[in-house]
Amino acid sequence: MRIYIDFDDVLCETARALSAAAKKVFNRDVPYEKITVFNLQHAFSLSGDEIDQLMDLAHEVDFLAELEPASGAVEAVRKLRDKGHEVVIVTGRPSYCHAGSRAWLKKYGLEWIEVIYVDKYGRAPKILPPDAPPMLTLEQFYKLSFDLAIDDSPDALDLLAALDNCRILIYDRPWNRAYCSNENMQRINEWVDILRLVEK
Repeated sequence: MRIYIDFDDVLCETARALSAAAKKVFNRDVPYEKITVFNLQHAFSLSGDEIDQLMDLAHEVDFLAELEPASGAVEAVRKLRDKGHEVVIVTGRPSYCHAGSRAWLKKYGLEWIEVIYVDKYGRAPKILPPDAPPMLTLEQFYKLSFDLAIDDSPDALDLLAALDNCRILIYDRPWNRAYCSNENMQRINEWVDILRLVEK
């Protein structure tokens, strides 16, 4: 089975770290459970300059490398590989974050995972640093195939809905609880649930 796994807030706890950063830098006290929209500028009531500053911080190597894993994620991903599944990270992070992404994966013994950068949100930089991997367009992304996809972003879930023959798991987060899924989607709360589903 070829399995798509999103990075932020599926594999690691990005929103929790950004909540702490918004409080520290901008004095915006919005706990994780109160982040009920995916758009962090709206969630934290930030100006355009402030969200740019927060995203610059969020894309620093040290910030990315220090993100906490989602509960049970690292162990579950290893088990998926051990059972013969192909695990691929498909992220909407800009690909100039590659060093931070690889540092996190190496820290948790997951350096073997392929990372694919996709312009999921139409925010890809027009010019990437020469050492950054390419970012796939949506057209390029739709030429890929997956048997199972796990994501938390409502926008990304909308994109995944167009994939043929792909089962989609909504990783439960406060900002996607109002998301209207289709018949090919299922909500899951924990990585242990993902393992159970794959084993079936």
